[in-house]
Amino acid sequence: MAAELLMDVGARKSLSTEELLHRSDVATIEVPADASYGRTMTYRAVPLRSLLGVEELPAGQDLQITATDGFVTNLPVDLIHPAGDKAAVPWLAIEPSDTPWPPTAGGKATGPFYLVWLNPAASGITSEQWPFQVDTLRFVPAWASKWPSLAVANDVAVESPLRAGQALFAKQCMVCHQMGGAGDAKVGPDLNIPHNPTEYFQAWALRAYIRSPASLRAWADMKMPGFDRQSISDADLDAIIAYLAYMAGRKTAAQAP
Repeated sequence: MAAELLMDVGARKSLSTEELLHRSDVATIEVPADASYGRTMTYRAVPLRSLLGVEELPAGQDLQITATDGFVTNLPVDLIHPAGDKAAVPWLAIEPSDTPWPPTAGGKATGPFYLVWLNPAASGITSEQWPFQVDTLRFVPAWASKWPSLAVANDVAVESPLRAGQALFAKQCMVCHQMGGAGDAKVGPDLNIPHNPTEYFQAWALRAYIRSPASLRAWADMKMPGFDRQSISDADLDAIIAYLAYMAGRKTAAQAP
């Protein structure tokens, strides 16, 4: 059956699979090392930039992409409209109604719409910025202004790992989790209320859990994937954990258990 994509990017409208596949700018693209499949994939797709119908995002806004499974990705303006001609290029892949895409190695369906990238390394695109099962595109306030509680204090040094951890957390973790009630995703638990993972995991166990959740505990319906060193380097993982520990000490009285 044809699917519908909700576009809330100025004018609110829905586009069907067939409408998208019949656009004049639809193209066949080959995506090497697809983040969800781990191999080269071929898609019929439309350029995300032209689909939005704007030359640039509204000031102070992100493009929010939501999926039917609750996954939420916010893309900043510099990824959608980057400077220069060597940056990563986002495309919205469209699953034909009569030819469904194969499931991933983990058994997940990726259709009906899937955000894929050409030349992702040029812009530091991570695995969490390849949302599939997409159902809605909308403009939202940039996360830093929408959720100021996520920011580290002004007196934290610019070169501090805490600032790197904050940015990585927003990109890698907030697609599924909230932090003290801040965030739109609800796939996984809040990571500060009632308790922060650094409060109940030993340091080695938290690292092991992020790298491979099933190595510590597993159940049939578990959703969290593991993040190998290609997805999150050791230095980046250290920064994320440092940020988590920092935020554990910044709960408000209303948030405290």
